[in-house]
Amino acid sequence: MNFKKEEKYRAILQAAMNVMLEKGFDKTTISEIVKEAGVAHGTFYVYFPSKNAIVPAIAEWILQQQLEEIQGRTRECTSIKETIQAMIDLTFETTLKHKEVIIFCYSGLAFYHSFQRWEEIYQPYYDWFKKQLEAARTRKEINPGIDLDHLVRMLINLMENTAETHFFSEEKPEVNTTIKLKEDVYSLIHKALV
Repeated sequence: MNFKKEEKYRAILQAAMNVMLEKGFDKTTISEIVKEAGVAHGTFYVYFPSKNAIVPAIAEWILQQQLEEIQGRTRECTSIKETIQAMIDLTFETTLKHKEVIIFCYSGLAFYHSFQRWEEIYQPYYDWFKKQLEAARTRKEINPGIDLDHLVRMLINLMENTAETHFFSEEKPEVNTTIKLKEDVYSLIHKALV
């Protein structure tokens, strides 16, 4: 995608997030999205075949941002312990930052039966984490008998579900509670790996 097209794509995504969070998915129209984005009506259809297609695109954008951030943060990590700690920290940060959008994406993907699409969106993240675990296995940091394909999904789900439960269910989560939860998640993951 060239820069101009990417700019329009991002503008449409951001506008869709803004309008849908304000009005809800069903009450949001494509006309409102393109008006908010400052693009022509037909431009929406260059990127999305329907309004329904925007929900997985939003989820994909959030996860892509998270993956790029974690790759940057872990570039200098020398152990799987450091990598996992960085993943937990970023998962909690991303969940707090995009709380309303994540809730919206979950409901939209569930409503439109897009769980297969959800797995496709996560595949690059799964692949990246599996490579980190394979490298850790080579360095003899983790149990060599672990099935990494299953473990990757379980560990990412553990991090995300803990962060989501914490931030979605509490109005103003206590900082100390957040720190303790992150420590507990790290402890569980460490025990699962050795």
